[in-house]
Amino acid sequence: MKKFLISIDTEGDNLWEWNKKDPIGTRNAKYLPRFQALCDRYGYKPTYLSNWEMVSDPGFCEMVGSWAAEGRCEVGMHLHAWNTPPSFELTGEKNDDCGLPYLIEFTDDIMEAKIDAMTDAIIDRIGIRPISHRAGRWAMDQRYFELLARKGYICDCSVTPHINWITSPGLTKGVSGADYSNASEEPYLVRCDKADIVEVPLTVRDTHSFIKPATCKAKPLAKSLYNVARGQSLQLRPNGKNLNEMLWLERRVANSSSEYIMFMLHSSEFMPGGSPTFRDEAAVENLYVQLEKLFDRASLDFEGETIGAYARELISNNSLERSGWIAR
Repeated sequence: MKKFLISIDTEGDNLWEWNKKDPIGTRNAKYLPRFQALCDRYGYKPTYLSNWEMVSDPGFCEMVGSWAAEGRCEVGMHLHAWNTPPSFELTGEKNDDCGLPYLIEFTDDIMEAKIDAMTDAIIDRIGIRPISHRAGRWAMDQRYFELLARKGYICDCSVTPHINWITSPGLTKGVSGADYSNASEEPYLVRCDKADIVEVPLTVRDTHSFIKPATCKAKPLAKSLYNVARGQSLQLRPNGKNLNEMLWLERRVANSSSEYIMFMLHSSEFMPGGSPTFRDEAAVENLYVQLEKLFDRASLDFEGETIGAYARELISNNSLERSGWIAR
């Protein structure tokens, strides 16, 4: 049976609106048990790709550590360069629209030190050696893959096919996000000196199909018709208004040769006010209504698996092509 992979970028509260001068909260950890319970009902096994502030929260570490020990989830690594130690100030001219720094803006030794710190924190505080990874702000390069391989990671899920992040600036002048416009939709091996890394891309599909909007009011209908002409890239990533798009994507992948589909959300999006998308309890309740409908449909075609376990299966089957393709 095809695999349903759930990737949760497990990070601090509402980082979209975070003021750099303020501490980062982790209250959203208290809202994860409800989501985990929903996944348990369907036999789905989330991969909690966890960043620095989350693994600095003892309650979170104890909670996900126990779930992982019971085989209900996986804990992977999600690295935000701006607050993962060691602290290091980037030199050089800054972007006019100063974004947060990508890890790939740093020198190799600083990159490695941050990867070491993040990995060792997961091992020491949760008791798990992570093997799965997603880059903060999605940005990868060959150096990053090489450093992950050295640290014992076997898979990455940062690649977003059909999506170009070049309009997302880094901190230093001339640095922007990765361009995955021509990336493969299917898993492949990235060649590294130490060991190859399995890239398991986020599920993204382009389409010009007409997808019925949630309501047939003029504005949503006009938008659907516009997307037929322009085309759109669809992800299994809820925003409270895209259930029909996600169900369409689930059917498309289920009826294709692809062997998996990957869902994505941030941990803070399960908390009312934890993101710009889900501002209040009503929005979160609507999210769960849509999640149940999506999970119900997906359970007919897919079974749950963690990203790391799926990557191990791909390696053992020896069916992956080696690719020299990287983001930059």
